[in-house]
Amino acid sequence: MSAFVNCLSEEDQEFYEIKNAAAEFYRANRVPEELEKALGELFFQNPEDVHGYLANYFTNRSSQPLISRLNGKEVYDSRGQLCAEAEVFCIICNKEKRMSSAAISSHLGQKETFANWQAKSEERAHHVMTAVQWIAEPLNLMLKGQTPCDQSEVDQKLSNFFLARQQEEKEMKEKEESPSSGEQEVEIPSPPPEKKKEKKADKKKKGASEKPFCPAEPPEPVLPGCLAIGSVSLAVAKSGAEIKGIPLYKYIRNLKNPEDQDGFHIPISLVTLLSCGKTSPGKLNLLEEVILIPNAGQQVKQIITMTTQLQKEMMRILSASSKAGVTQAILSENGVLPMSFDRPEQALDLISEACNNLALALGTEIHLALSCAGPDLMDYTKEKYEIATGGFKSADELVTMYQNLVSKYTAVVALIDPFRREDREQWEKLSTVIGQSCVLLSDATYKPQAPPLPGVTGYLLKHINEITVSDLIRITSEQQGTLLLGKSSNESCDDYSLSDIAVGLGLDYVKLGGLTSAERMTKYNRLLSIEEELSQQGILVPKEQHSLPLFHETEEEEV
Repeated sequence: MSAFVNCLSEEDQEFYEIKNAAAEFYRANRVPEELEKALGELFFQNPEDVHGYLANYFTNRSSQPLISRLNGKEVYDSRGQLCAEAEVFCIICNKEKRMSSAAISSHLGQKETFANWQAKSEERAHHVMTAVQWIAEPLNLMLKGQTPCDQSEVDQKLSNFFLARQQEEKEMKEKEESPSSGEQEVEIPSPPPEKKKEKKADKKKKGASEKPFCPAEPPEPVLPGCLAIGSVSLAVAKSGAEIKGIPLYKYIRNLKNPEDQDGFHIPISLVTLLSCGKTSPGKLNLLEEVILIPNAGQQVKQIITMTTQLQKEMMRILSASSKAGVTQAILSENGVLPMSFDRPEQALDLISEACNNLALALGTEIHLALSCAGPDLMDYTKEKYEIATGGFKSADELVTMYQNLVSKYTAVVALIDPFRREDREQWEKLSTVIGQSCVLLSDATYKPQAPPLPGVTGYLLKHINEITVSDLIRITSEQQGTLLLGKSSNESCDDYSLSDIAVGLGLDYVKLGGLTSAERMTKYNRLLSIEEELSQQGILVPKEQHSLPLFHETEEEEV
């Protein structure tokens, strides 16, 4: 053979070597066998689109998609505030493709007010800029070459990265706060005897029976850039779902319980009807949200239609009345019109009247939940809750007020954050006095690692900051009691992932806010679409067949 090759010209020898190399390449990669198999199947299938069939055939045999890079960029959320978006790119069939993107909310602890908006805006900009840097540099290098279909491994790497940055931040702060070797700590003198006597006298004035006021717990520190973790985790999950060719809710269901082949159910939508919180035009601060809880068995379309009719009837009643009504110039963060009321009874009476006019059985067909935003109502100078402008109540007085409200308005079956966390005694006391007629729920957004509150039987969960998809799966698998997945006030206008997450996690309730604005209706429409899809596939479990924790105890009493 070598003699034959030597007889060839230099050009022919080069061509001969290329042919041999090509033959070896095809043999090593089993190209002839695959071509023969593809052509055989093509002949028997006889597809109309021959080249499309061959393209699909070889695409299914292509290499597993791997993450080629991440991209982070600044975008604006539904409230016009800066947010960090994570984009995932993968190599698919030897070409780079943008698979998905995600931008979750960032909660910076204390809520933004008119007084601190500038400082909060600067703080948010710093958080977003850090998150974009994390995504573009360290997270990009860390996840390059990783398969997006291994959510557990990706989330573990993301969590480890976050914990390392958190430890670095902690050590840096400790170093800054510790006195330098050349400095001496200044001893703070104790107050003079006269001051001590004055403090003792002030305590006596409060009364011997009144217990001391519990100071506010320190807020949970929010690490700048942490929202990069949650955003990348969700973007990777969406990429994995696209690669698998299944909807995100089915992908998350498979992650949570791969062996569960039962049907799906649609979480009950808790819809915000009214807002009478601190940003509302009236004096009342107590009712951040009055939320409609539909009964089991109603489809998403029925819930939306019923809620819309109820809100329109309330507007008609207000417009026909000389009483204080609604300020139409502004929308609350919850997506509803804020009401100008002075007392909580006014809001509940309005809903009762509207239900009566529409022949809706309040307390039977529909129920109510009150989101009180208790932590935001505390006036620390007076050590009381400002439930209305100029109206203050102690924690014990608030227990009595809630008890009276629940007794008078039996349709109220849930209270969300009636107190701040520090008033643990009042949480327990309220749970005792209202019994099984009403449940207490707590927003776990700001204190996710805090010990459980006494009397609380459910929690509001939000996908924010460094919470990964695997974290959501773990929390919903381990948490005892009712879990509500809630929408944050600042989310992307075109992202409906929250609806898929709620269905995939198998939750009983989802709280999306009011029936206004594109970003909220996108999520409601996604729920409607999922419900129709599951019904057509015959895997939609009727809501009557799954338990509803908010009503479980009351139903047992009636039986």
